[in-house]
Amino acid sequence: MFKDPHIDGLVCLRGGYGSMRILHRIDYHAIRHNPKVLVGYSDITALQLAIWKKTRLVTFSGPMLAADLGCEADGNTLKQFYKALTHPLPLGVIPLAPDVKAEVINPGRARGRLVGGNLSLVAATLGTPYEINTRGMILFLEEVNEQPYRVDRMLRQLRLSGKLQAAAGVVFGKFVGCEAGHSQGSFTLLEVLRETLKELKAPCFYGLAVGHMAQKATLPLGVRAEMDAGKCLLVVTEAATIR
Repeated sequence: MFKDPHIDGLVCLRGGYGSMRILHRIDYHAIRHNPKVLVGYSDITALQLAIWKKTRLVTFSGPMLAADLGCEADGNTLKQFYKALTHPLPLGVIPLAPDVKAEVINPGRARGRLVGGNLSLVAATLGTPYEINTRGMILFLEEVNEQPYRVDRMLRQLRLSGKLQAAAGVVFGKFVGCEAGHSQGSFTLLEVLRETLKELKAPCFYGLAVGHMAQKATLPLGVRAEMDAGKCLLVVTEAATIR
């Protein structure tokens, strides 16, 4: 599809599992010389990390066909989607999730390129040729249906590998279904995030409208951005598409 001149862009059908199975089979040379829009999230993170590592092509964490863009697609989601893919100027402020209270974890400001995606896939690619580079970057993470102890384990993996320490700042999208319910003795999701990030002092906040939620923004990955964690603010300062 990257080679086909009749195709202008790729919007993934859904996530789930399987993208990591094909990373070593992809023709990254063809992608580099035929750059196109690629939109997806969740399991698609593996493709996005690999493509960024090998080609520096900007991709988009955004709605997918089966999961988000059906006949009952959210109006704000569609508006953000079309703006991100067709607007030749920087996107500006990325909205916060409408149904969750944004939380400041570490106040402060940072700037850098946006990298990241689904936490499980970011962690899974460590030690591979497609491992994320976070040095001087704003690291974006989102997740779904992982209990707090599993989130803690993956964040610890990122910390032990130096990825959290290297980031200029960290931004969390809404983590959907990531609370332990009534399990006794469990940390809450925010307790896990605070404990892991607080010691690092890097600017960090939770609650961006990106990831596994009905109303979501489309976030370009690889572009320059600025954040003010004290205000729970992320601003994309570089255009993601060119007319």
